[in-house]
Amino acid sequence: METKEKTPKVKNTWEIKDRYYHLLNDNSPLTFRINSRHSARKPLMWFDEEKGYNRELRYATNQKSCFVDEQDGLVTLGHIVFEDGVLMVPKSDIALQKMLSLYHPNRNRLYSEKDDVQEAIDDLDYLELEIEALNMAKQMDIDDAEAILRVEQGSSVSQMSSKELKRDLLLFARSNSSLFLELANDENVGLRNFGIKAAEANIISLSQDQRTFSWASNGRKLMNVPFDENPYSALAAWFKTDEGVEVYKSIEKKLK
Repeated sequence: METKEKTPKVKNTWEIKDRYYHLLNDNSPLTFRINSRHSARKPLMWFDEEKGYNRELRYATNQKSCFVDEQDGLVTLGHIVFEDGVLMVPKSDIALQKMLSLYHPNRNRLYSEKDDVQEAIDDLDYLELEIEALNMAKQMDIDDAEAILRVEQGSSVSQMSSKELKRDLLLFARSNSSLFLELANDENVGLRNFGIKAAEANIISLSQDQRTFSWASNGRKLMNVPFDENPYSALAAWFKTDEGVEVYKSIEKKLK
């Protein structure tokens, strides 16, 4: 049974230009062929809402239309082959362009048309995100920088100089801007870093099963880690409770 897809909105005038199509998911085999004509084994149909029925598709190099019901006389069948993941269809082959851009069922499933305008929009969005991340990283104080980098690099940040921290923070902001901004806007990142530093300083300890935080000096339990939560994320949230605030203040004095 054919799936009825919503009729794409077709512009009144078709822009005459060369068009490029790319396989999705960065696939780039030497050659990749997609279905170019309808068959029982590989259906190639498009539901026409105006006409109210499925229309058979077929790529014929000597025809003006990709619809079988609009083709006349003998047809010369053509193949649709991507090379290294790319297919360029010249402006002279409008029938194939329309078949690929408007009607083929594998459109936006196996391949998509290269859209220069959309790519420019995406590039601009990424560049603006990168600028925002770099500006925030440049103005960030050392404690916050350490907290963010600790998420990425672990305890090694404790041995880094302030210059090394700032350098790596800027590199991180540039290479993964969205994650950097997510961490920078996460109010618990600093508290997680505080908890890790307290454990590294042997002020508090985490049990081997990572289920319990205790005072390192006497083993008295501070809190239980909820099931399936990151221990230090749970500790950061606990620091905001009435009991946790008092423990936080006590640890803060010991770290100074």
